[in-house]
Amino acid sequence: MVQKTFRVSAVIVWLSSLSLGILTTVPKIAEKHPNGFEAITSALITTSFTLFVWYFNIYSLPKFTREHSSSGFSYPLLFRSVAIGLVLMFLMVGAQKLTIPSLDFGPVVLMFEVRGIMINLIFYMLLHLLYQTHRNQQVILELERSKADNLGAQYELLKQQVNPHFLFNSLSTLKSMVELEDKNSVDFILKLSDFYRFTLENRKLDLISLSEETEILDAYMYLLKARFEEGIELEYRIPDDVYRTWIPPFTLQLLVENCIKHNVVSLDKPLLISIYEENGLLVIENPLQLKKNPEHSTEVGLDNINRRYFHLLNQKVQIENDQEYFRVKLPLIHENRNH
Repeated sequence: MVQKTFRVSAVIVWLSSLSLGILTTVPKIAEKHPNGFEAITSALITTSFTLFVWYFNIYSLPKFTREHSSSGFSYPLLFRSVAIGLVLMFLMVGAQKLTIPSLDFGPVVLMFEVRGIMINLIFYMLLHLLYQTHRNQQVILELERSKADNLGAQYELLKQQVNPHFLFNSLSTLKSMVELEDKNSVDFILKLSDFYRFTLENRKLDLISLSEETEILDAYMYLLKARFEEGIELEYRIPDDVYRTWIPPFTLQLLVENCIKHNVVSLDKPLLISIYEENGLLVIENPLQLKKNPEHSTEVGLDNINRRYFHLLNQKVQIENDQEYFRVKLPLIHENRNH
């Protein structure tokens, strides 16, 4: 985890230090016989001390937290800052005494030491709050980054699941055709080759246009018809503007594949698959003519689609089963979100 360096704006540090230094001169200036030089040295001492407190804690707080794996309020660090501050303040007031011999050292040093402790306490608590906010933001950013990386990795895996799944079914179909000495076997191989060329060209895309997706599906239907002939039919009832929307690649192919897996497909009982638009959704519908002994399902198809839509839109696909028809309803995507 790469931590962003904890920083406080130099403008804030210097403005606050100078402002505090100037404020300490007010009592001196308000005296009946103000001593300008004493007021200036007092302002310089307070400003310098405040700068020390700022930069000492800006450097020490992250370092101490890393070394001691502490995220709470650090009393040892505060005590160290106060102790060093007391010594530093004593030395600076001593230097002031050398330049102003008439200075009443005892009361002045006591006043400055108390002032130094107050500055230390206030600025340490302020910096502690700023640093904890900084750490919390870093944790949130890292969690979001991890979440995005995890979702991205899962989505890439889901996209990669499509091709092996389709290849397995296509080779099973080809095997059956070869065993039956089907004369369309060569054409089937050529179409399968074309289909995979298209797959390789688009496998890194999150979305393609619906018009491109229907081209994929038409190629897939050719492969299916080589096996089922008139036992399977596909109809589109899609307005022209809907063809310009977007869809995850191979979604329709997976849904058609799912229809075949669970339903009877034969010349005696053809399976009609309809694709149409309804209320802003793309609907894939087929009559329920379930197999008595359905193929074993790995649940890759629908689950894959559901996860992809959830990743892209934070929405799930709608699945309806009214005992006569099975429908899958996909949200229309009007914006290309490839990344």
